[in-house]
Amino acid sequence: MYVTNTETVPDGEVVEVLGIARGNTVEARNVGRDITQGIRNMFGGELKAYSDLLSKARDEAIVRMEADAEEMGADAVVNVRLETSQITDGGSEVMAYGTAVRLR
Repeated sequence: MYVTNTETVPDGEVVEVLGIARGNTVEARNVGRDITQGIRNMFGGELKAYSDLLSKARDEAIVRMEADAEEMGADAVVNVRLETSQITDGGSEVMAYGTAVRLR
C-alpha cells in the first residue's frame, strides 16, 4: 500500500477514487507516566513518554487507515492527513485519513 500526503503518486496514475479511508485510536496517559512527566515538566525538556505515546498512536491510526483502504480495494492512499484531539482529560484521539485510490 502506497501512502502519501501528496495528491498524486510518483510514476502512478490514479484511475479510480474509492472514497475516504480512515483510521483512529484513542490513547490515555497512566498515573505512573503522569508523575514522572510532571517532575520533568517542572525542570523543562521533552516529555519523552508523551511523545512516545503519541508516536505509537499515530502509527496505529495509519495502520488502521491502510486496512480500511485495503478493504475498499485500494492500491494507495493519497492526500493523507493526521489530526489529534483531546477526548477526555488524559485521553487523546489520533485520526489518520486520506483518499483511497486505484492506480494503473
